Amino acid sequence: MVERESPLGPAFEPGAFPNHAGDTGIRLSEATPAGIVEACAWPGMEQALRNAIGKATGLRVGAAANAAASNKDAAALCIGPSRYLVRSARRDLFERMQAEVAPETGTVTDLSHGRTCIRVEGNACEWMLSKLFAVDFHLTTFPADTGLATAHHDIFAQIHRSGEDRFEIFVFRSLARAFWRELREAAAETGYEVE
Repeated sequence: MVERESPLGPAFEPGAFPNHAGDTGIRLSEATPAGIVEACAWPGMEQALRNAIGKATGLRVGAAANAAASNKDAAALCIGPSRYLVRSARRDLFERMQAEVAPETGTVTDLSHGRTCIRVEGNACEWMLSKLFAVDFHLTTFPADTGLATAHHDIFAQIHRSGEDRFEIFVFRSLARAFWRELREAAAETGYEVE
């Protein structure tokens, strides 16, 4: 398997970048390169697809329009009727999903070459992301293990809240470097770390 290079390139600079007060309230990291797939169910096969996702990743994702699930190794996000975006830290996600999703259940498309997942964590992440997206990120309106699709200017983003103070943002690889720079600028006021 060919190792994919990060699309962030030289824009990815690990380290601490505190604000004027010396604080670093945000952590930014790239959750890829990893496996990213889109899984779609044929009509009437939605539960079978969710079961297959569970077998391949250990996740139990719901049927609701904004349903999501995550564990330490994987995440799944409902991105439309009978459609799920699935991420895994394991590079063999596509092969594992293909083995579990029967042809009569639906389809699996490898998006590892076309998407990047960026993780934003910390006690100031809601506030920082609100500077970029017209979304209410408060925990009561955007609870853990839910997701949504939105855009920052022309950059389409699928956002998964994977924890109380943690988000995963999926963007197209071709726009990842520009979006990463926007995140760093938005986080400069609170200070941030790149891991």
